[in-house]
Amino acid sequence: MHLKKKKKCACVSLVCFQVVWVLHCSQLGCLPAISIFTMCSLKSQCLRSKSPFCFNPSGAGGWSPSDSDHYQWLQVDFGNRKQISAVATQGRYSSSDWVTQYRMLYSDTGRNWKPYHQDGNIWAFPGNTNSDSVIRHDLQHPVIARYVRIVPLDWNEEGQIGLRIEVYGCSYWADVINFDGHVVLPYRFRNKKMKTLKDVISLKFKTSESEGVIFHGEGQQGDYITLELKKAKLVLNLNLGSNQLGSIYGHTSVMTGSLLDDHHWHSIIIERHGRNINLTLDRHMQHFRTNGEFDYLDLDYEITFGGMPFSGKPSSNSRKNFKGCMESINYNGNNITDLAKRKKLEPSNVVRGNLSFSCVEPHTVPVFFNATSYLEVPGRPSQDLFSVSFLFRTWNPNGLLVFSNFADDLGNVEIDINEGKVSVHINVTQVKKNRIDISSGSGLNDGQWHEVRFLAKENFAVLTIDGDEASAVRTNSPLQVKTGEKYFFGGFPVQMNDSDHSLFQHSFQGCMQFIHVDDQLVDLHAVEQGQLGSFANVTIDMCAIIDRCVPNHCEHGGKCTQTWDSFKCTCDGTGYSGATCHNSIYELSCEAYKHLGRTSNYYWIDPDGSGALGPLKVYCNMTEDKVWTTVYHDLPMQTSVGVQLSVLQLNYSATMDQISAITSSAEYCEQFISYSCKMSRLLNTPEGNPYTWWVGKANEKHYYWGGSGPGIQKCACGIERNCTDPKYYCNCDADYKQWRKDTGMLSYKEHLPVSQVVVGDLDRPGSEAKISVGPVRCQGDRNYWNAASFVTSSSYLHFSTFQGETSADISFYFKTSASDGVFLENLGNTDFIKLELKSATEVSFSFDVGNGPVEIIVRSPNQLNDDQWHRVNAERNVKQASLQVDQLPLEVRKAPTEGHTRLELYSQLYVGAAGGQRGFLGCIRSLRMNGVTLDLEERAKVTPGVKPGCSGHCTSYGMYCANGGKCVEKYNGYSCDCSRTAYDGPFCIKGRCFNARGRVWENYLLEKKHHVIKLSFSFSTTKSPCVLLSKYLRVLFAFLSLGNLQIRYSLGGTKEPYNIDVDHRNMANGQPHTVNITRNGRDIVLQVSSSLFGKVIEIGKIDQDIYKYNTPGFTGCLSRVQFNQIAPLKAALRPTNVSSHVHIQGELVESNCGASPLTIPPMSAATDPWHLDSGKLGFIETHLAFLCKKNKTEWMWLINDCRKCRKCKAGMTEICHQF
Repeated sequence: MHLKKKKKCACVSLVCFQVVWVLHCSQLGCLPAISIFTMCSLKSQCLRSKSPFCFNPSGAGGWSPSDSDHYQWLQVDFGNRKQISAVATQGRYSSSDWVTQYRMLYSDTGRNWKPYHQDGNIWAFPGNTNSDSVIRHDLQHPVIARYVRIVPLDWNEEGQIGLRIEVYGCSYWADVINFDGHVVLPYRFRNKKMKTLKDVISLKFKTSESEGVIFHGEGQQGDYITLELKKAKLVLNLNLGSNQLGSIYGHTSVMTGSLLDDHHWHSIIIERHGRNINLTLDRHMQHFRTNGEFDYLDLDYEITFGGMPFSGKPSSNSRKNFKGCMESINYNGNNITDLAKRKKLEPSNVVRGNLSFSCVEPHTVPVFFNATSYLEVPGRPSQDLFSVSFLFRTWNPNGLLVFSNFADDLGNVEIDINEGKVSVHINVTQVKKNRIDISSGSGLNDGQWHEVRFLAKENFAVLTIDGDEASAVRTNSPLQVKTGEKYFFGGFPVQMNDSDHSLFQHSFQGCMQFIHVDDQLVDLHAVEQGQLGSFANVTIDMCAIIDRCVPNHCEHGGKCTQTWDSFKCTCDGTGYSGATCHNSIYELSCEAYKHLGRTSNYYWIDPDGSGALGPLKVYCNMTEDKVWTTVYHDLPMQTSVGVQLSVLQLNYSATMDQISAITSSAEYCEQFISYSCKMSRLLNTPEGNPYTWWVGKANEKHYYWGGSGPGIQKCACGIERNCTDPKYYCNCDADYKQWRKDTGMLSYKEHLPVSQVVVGDLDRPGSEAKISVGPVRCQGDRNYWNAASFVTSSSYLHFSTFQGETSADISFYFKTSASDGVFLENLGNTDFIKLELKSATEVSFSFDVGNGPVEIIVRSPNQLNDDQWHRVNAERNVKQASLQVDQLPLEVRKAPTEGHTRLELYSQLYVGAAGGQRGFLGCIRSLRMNGVTLDLEERAKVTPGVKPGCSGHCTSYGMYCANGGKCVEKYNGYSCDCSRTAYDGPFCIKGRCFNARGRVWENYLLEKKHHVIKLSFSFSTTKSPCVLLSKYLRVLFAFLSLGNLQIRYSLGGTKEPYNIDVDHRNMANGQPHTVNITRNGRDIVLQVSSSLFGKVIEIGKIDQDIYKYNTPGFTGCLSRVQFNQIAPLKAALRPTNVSSHVHIQGELVESNCGASPLTIPPMSAATDPWHLDSGKLGFIETHLAFLCKKNKTEWMWLINDCRKCRKCKAGMTEICHQF
């Protein structure tokens, strides 16, 4: 919804200037000779002319002031307001005089100047490089003004200021209404009531007041719309309807803009369609939706402009009316200003007031200070009353406001802003206590105007802020006052003696006005003309304050704070990081967490990365071959329904948009749904209208049930043809008096999630129903593995133009064996953005937003063309640009404080190659730009030289398959095959454990001879003696005797078995211990019948030692048992086709005993069998110890079960998660 565009005016030359005594015109032609040129220095008389002048390359002359300094300007008066669209310059004809940089100011009255802004800064136009070429600049946005002033900032070093100008634009006219704050203008409705679905309200205003109601309308049903100024910001309050019960709350309040009390024109457009609102202030549009459920705005009698009608209500009387000027007021096609001017509308006085049709200008004269400014004005010397007052506004928390020396060396007075407070320091030389300090106010660096009044006389001083006499700060300290000759505002002249200097080092940056010294208003125009006082680097009759936080460049709710020159974003608690809170600190999906080595748990994910959706918490279930993402809701299972047409609402732990982002990128989604019924029909099959339905995404109703599909009014039993009554397609439709049930999975992901279930057919006696809806579960992430292979150096993919004007982020993975190539590129007229592999060890991020090319390079110590996956993250915003490759240090380049900030691109985005450059050879996957994943695979299917997908994931991710697990290549990733290990889980790091109580044993039958024996197991116990493991018929067993671990084996060649005392320390200490036994001999053949764990039960002759130690049985935790490629515990606890070899006596129960807390404190390094120097580390422990050692961090304890970290030292969090 937009306003109808006005006819674009033809751009003509408004005025051309060459020299005052010669007239020439350009081919475009000049307007009639009404323009008045003023050539002036701030310290000299001004010269005026009433003739416009145009460029003439063959002519002579141009403006060149006698003094070339920063106080010169050239001013143009168009006679009335014009719409200015471009400006062009030349130097002085055939000379060395030209301007290389300048600013443009504009004004309606020749006072209260406003600098031209672009890209959030006071714009400095690039000028000429010689005297004759014409440099034209089309304004990014037109300005409307009667006066234009050109201020040279820099010029040719070998010459002086020289200038010829031409200004382009067209005529402008608008009716103006002046509101004095005591009158409102009502527009009364013909039918007394106005009920609208659509509204368009537009107007322009200017004011020097920070508070005031611009327009207001209300209705007796509680609807209202109010637009007002609060603290110089624009606030729109809107209510389309609420109810008395409070279940529908329609009030909506939106704030935009800042510093709107600058007495310059600001434009407003409000476009409403139902609950959708576009609020545009000065070309910055904000879109939002109103609260509540209603779409129509119901107003009664009238809408008033300039304030609220007097109603006697306290709420209406507490708001100030608008004081200032409005023009072009349009309400739903009605020209309010024209109707008022033609006296078709009658103004309404709140008190005695006046409505006029010409804009009344204020009498204020602001003065603008920068970091090197000062303003010196004379006072009334030798008075016994010191008095100073002024208004100031600034963003800086610190700065010198006023400094003055007392006469007769009695001391001095210093007033400054210190950490947002106004402080006064009186240095007294005649008394023992030589300094008096008082302060008042807080947060005064908020950009608003604040009044300071300070008065001092003998033994008394008072400081008042913003006229609040109740909070004025007074002192009665001994004090003698005699005013001096000079008062310095904002800073000091360089030539002042050091003894006169303030102790305060920060000069003031900001604006002041209404400066009074010794009860006299300072004539700043007299100061400007050199008739009074002195100054340096100030601008009089202009306040060039900028709110760098409006619009707010801090994204995702980041808090913006600012100084005069810059802004800062605080991202705490947002879930985002970076200079503008642009980058999500969370991974995109559970799939991404899995490939960081994480295990099943709750995680925060951010499906659209830097997009607007925000992070959400989900449960990630990392199974052996799939990763499931689960989002829960608050509806209990088996919820009873007993009211006719009950609506069950499901409230999820995420928004519908967030869930949609998960389902759209998933490969498969499902949601369990169940309907238990007793005399309550479900879908009323085969041909009736459904009694019950569910509502899915986009609030669509669906009439199929779990186990069925869209367009089929059936339940699962109707699909499988096994319903209780074959005449119906749902069990519940048979309408039995006994409980029946229809259950199944909803798996059409475009319809998920279930947001409501509406249940009917409950109005009959005896009808009952129960509803169960499971969480949404999705597996796979198509975005994460979305890849393309570039097989020739000239192949590329193309996409639509990248939209990243003020904020852009690009991330992707690549792998290649080539040494260089362009990843992607997008071009504008002069702007561009490009990422490339510059060499085998260098990645480059380059761009140009109009300030010249910028290149950031990350250099890797290792080769990047190693055919393994590498991750690239590039970002560019108004604060900085950055580039990171893998985990290498982030390279950052700060943006210039002034200059272009918008990246303007026009060409298509090319991925893989562009512009005849050497293209990329290899794979690119998961390419995301500003949170949007580009579908490389789909585009590659129709592009020669590019293939969808990419193979070879195990080369990069195979290291995560631990404990001998095998990496298995998949089209969209990889998985770990743990079948030949004692471990399982997605990374073969989850050990199988059981807790024995002395009466459990497991027998695993072996079917072949083993020439090589590799045996390993882990245990923890506090009781001995006990048998841990035994093999027959030839003996190989491990047992604990008095806590000492002993290994005994016999190969049959000797009468007595060999005994090995592994360790004389007590291993029955509750700590985890791992044992590895290997036997390898060329001539040895070991015949094994069975292996027993926990307690030996054998028929026949039993070794007496085994019998002795076996009697009590093993009590403790046994885990990770592996004999060569056989994992007996795993086979017993995870039944498979090898489970027939397993025989269990007693109750074998899986346990997490290996993850239990340690029963005694950790052992010292000298006694710790797992210490790095002990040489007794298993594979996982060795690998982990290496990583810890590499990171110069102490190793941490691991609980035996499932390799979960029990204690993690600093910097090892990621390694802990991986193992």
